[in-house]
Amino acid sequence: MSEFEDAKSLVRAYYDALKQDPEAAMSTYCAPDLVWQGFHPFDDFSNAQEVATHFWKPLQAALRPMQRRLDLFFAGRNFIDDGASLWVASMGHLMGLFDGAWLGIRPTRKIAMLRYAAFHKVEDGRITHEAMYFDIPHLMQQAGQNPFGPQTAATLVQPGPLTHDGLYFQDVDPAEGAKTMAAINAMISDIAGWTGGDISGLEDELRRTWNEDMIWWGPAGIGATYTIERYAKQHAGPFRMAFRDRKFIGHVAKIAEGSYGGFFGRPNLSLRHEGGFMGMPATGQFGDMRVIDMYRRDGDKLSENWIFIDLLHFWKMQGVDILKRATGVQ
Repeated sequence: MSEFEDAKSLVRAYYDALKQDPEAAMSTYCAPDLVWQGFHPFDDFSNAQEVATHFWKPLQAALRPMQRRLDLFFAGRNFIDDGASLWVASMGHLMGLFDGAWLGIRPTRKIAMLRYAAFHKVEDGRITHEAMYFDIPHLMQQAGQNPFGPQTAATLVQPGPLTHDGLYFQDVDPAEGAKTMAAINAMISDIAGWTGGDISGLEDELRRTWNEDMIWWGPAGIGATYTIERYAKQHAGPFRMAFRDRKFIGHVAKIAEGSYGGFFGRPNLSLRHEGGFMGMPATGQFGDMRVIDMYRRDGDKLSENWIFIDLLHFWKMQGVDILKRATGVQ
């Protein structure tokens, strides 16, 4: 097998083992000093067994029996370090019967789905770094504990790609991944070139790198939106007007394979909140955004984008503990 297929097989075996025994899975497939980065309130761990104890075991006790429903699975050499590191990315939902409380979220005794995306750095047959980002507010919405006010876009249990071809268990033509990376980089370049204030040319800007029927699958609190025109009105425009003094921190990993690609940062960027975002009043304070973005390319442009933003962490930096306010749990 190729290095990509070896790494993918390792991660798939790790996923299978997690269902049976998280502690054994972490011991077998992860480095003991695994760097694990999650969303608030878990944040960072540097010990594989602590991840099993504090994240996986309580979650599996709440969502049972847990089923991982994969929508995207691909690998690549990291564009950020000129290909020095190899990463495997995945996205989908962790599903189960929500029979036990988790983080103060009330069990429903019905199916619940925790949307997630993850990046795994593979070195010498072990996972040494894992970014595991998950949409806790979306799970709260399913339990009737909506932590936010009205959204600008739609609340949905989000599907995988329109084309149903996002699981790359075998290798894909490297030229296709290069096209996807070029499309992602062009889109990032356009965003970086926006200096603030005027958004009258936003739709024209978006059409340079997005197909007209693009879909933006945003996190709970913002929601999902369809077509360039509605994306500009329901997220991109309001978002740009709500923030000033953006500081781009950078990405830890950015990879692409075939028609799919993505990146994550820790944080990706820091912004000053000037008001209007998610209906919250201005704070004038900077806040960090920890983000995973996943993309599907169609032709030379992007068509779908799944977004994971640690909004609980962002709003806590603004002085609002959303999780505590909604659940009463520290």
